Amino acid sequence: MFSILDRYLLRIWTKIFVLTALGFPLVVTIIELSDKLSRLIDRGIPTSEILVGHVMGLPEKVFQVIPAAVLFATVFSIGALARNSELIAIKAAGRSFHRTLLPVFAITLVVTGITWIVGEISPVATRKQAELLGDVQQRARNTRFNFVYRADQGWVYLVRALDVDQDYARQLVLERKGIGREYPTLVLNAASGWYNDSLERWRLEQGRYRIVSGLRDETNFTFDSTFHRALSQTPEDLLEEPKAPREMRYAELGDYIQALEFSGGEVKKLKVQHALKVAIPFTCIVIALFGAPLANTSPRAAGAFGVGVSLGTTVIFLILVQLSQAIGAGGILPPTLAAWSPNMAFGAAGLILFARAKT
Repeated sequence: MFSILDRYLLRIWTKIFVLTALGFPLVVTIIELSDKLSRLIDRGIPTSEILVGHVMGLPEKVFQVIPAAVLFATVFSIGALARNSELIAIKAAGRSFHRTLLPVFAITLVVTGITWIVGEISPVATRKQAELLGDVQQRARNTRFNFVYRADQGWVYLVRALDVDQDYARQLVLERKGIGREYPTLVLNAASGWYNDSLERWRLEQGRYRIVSGLRDETNFTFDSTFHRALSQTPEDLLEEPKAPREMRYAELGDYIQALEFSGGEVKKLKVQHALKVAIPFTCIVIALFGAPLANTSPRAAGAFGVGVSLGTTVIFLILVQLSQAIGAGGILPPTLAAWSPNMAFGAAGLILFARAKT
């Protein structure tokens, strides 16, 4: 159980964290709203949708600012104890500096989990924001024409027309690119397809199936009717607007990367973004480890030192994140290692500062 002193520190830390994690995104949202309001109204977008759309943008902003909020909360809460000589009194009472930080690390672990949850919510909210504000066109509810759909395991569908109400598709091409005999290229053409709700499968009609193992090695046959396990999506799934990587959750982006990799696409940058979805929540722990000893280095420098340390560290970390994406995309480092390199750098510095802190 936490002591009275632990709860006192947690109250200070939590107040600063909540104010920063919610305050900064709200201020940015208000500025964006005031800047874009007249243009959005000119587009004919209702005021209610404009307001809801900007609220939907909050999760992404909160996700981006949480590590900085952890840093602000840690630096200012520990700095306040040091500045008011409370930290000296705590040490005189027999409690070490490291033990004093225990509630900070405990709440940071909770915030790490919250950051992961917000990171999974933000892609859905961002997508909805884009639709409400007219940044992407909202698709008709029951039809779609001349589109490409990237599915799992490297499959790509080309569909001339889709009618969800009739569970019907016209002129389909299903293709999975491969290399050699062990993983051949597969191409299926069908004049039409009907979705069976009871079987949860598509019945493809009047088509041709090709298996291409090399330039001069091809097998093909025609069919009147067939089921194909690759086409497992429902008509509603195929109606979905394709998502940008930033609009995908962790598992969705992983599946997309795997499919793109099978089809021969470049995935290094996407792999870095995929790894960052895990690395950024863990940044909260690293930042707390780095910021707590710094807050005790200049106890008499008042709030200016805390603001300077927090802003400077945040800017440096964001620069490192951008560099890591470029390094990972360029193949200088493996994507996962590139994504975690800012955490590794700040973690190493934090461990050194933590070990050298006067206890």
